[in-house]
Amino acid sequence: MMDCRKALIEAAGDFEKAKTVLIERGAAQAQKKAERSANEGLVSSYIHAGGKIGVLVEVNSETDFVARSPKFAELTRDIALHIAGMAPQYVDRAAVPQSVVDDAKNEFRESAPPGKPPEVLEKIVEGKLNKWFEERVLLDQPFVKDDSLSVGDMINAAIGSLGENIRVRRFTRFALGEN
Repeated sequence: MMDCRKALIEAAGDFEKAKTVLIERGAAQAQKKAERSANEGLVSSYIHAGGKIGVLVEVNSETDFVARSPKFAELTRDIALHIAGMAPQYVDRAAVPQSVVDDAKNEFRESAPPGKPPEVLEKIVEGKLNKWFEERVLLDQPFVKDDSLSVGDMINAAIGSLGENIRVRRFTRFALGEN
């Protein structure tokens, strides 16, 4: 509550600016805690209505105290719901094999308009690669319940409020009839 008040004072009463301030503070806190070990946590599941899509996700925290909190349980459930709806392929950018990234870059270079200077071509490729990551990488995807935040931003906000490092370790998505 006090953090919200301080953010509103800092933003001179502008709610949108205060929201941005709170997100930035959460990201800063997450950066400080990123190197700490997260070996506790939960395996959460989500079965979509009709039973045609199911998800298992492992989300880790530093202590079992946080892992057993209702806020952490809600976070893991929201992540599982997001995975069911958006079908990411990788947890984070580091999990994407370099050969896959190289293939995507080559495809973007080949599909770029001809005659562009090399520096412009590289900016085009970088922009398309970032969009490609947003479609396939869980932490880069816009959160299904609030597309103004990425899943990574949502986790960083939880890190700020819970005070511990939180990370998605792995997930599996099952869809009826898919390989």
